[in-house]
Amino acid sequence: MKIKVRNFGFAAGATAALLYVGCYLSVLLAGTDHAVRFFNNLFHGVDFSAIIRTDDVGALNAILGLLQVFVMGWLVGACLAGIYNISLASPKKH
Repeated sequence: MKIKVRNFGFAAGATAALLYVGCYLSVLLAGTDHAVRFFNNLFHGVDFSAIIRTDDVGALNAILGLLQVFVMGWLVGACLAGIYNISLASPKKH
């Protein structure tokens, strides 16, 4: 069964956008120290203290980031669906 590339791309983009919003809100609400600890634990001890910023992320930056993440997620989802569909067309060897 083929996957609709456009629909799967949209689903992947929307999922990535939801994750972005969740990340943005958690950093905004938890504060820098808690966010650094959370992401350091999530990424096996990589130190995020130098790159997490909470004080100067304006609404425009957040919206642009959200759009960028959606587009990147859509592209990844569309690629996955397209590659999956191509793999269906390849001859099956038993």
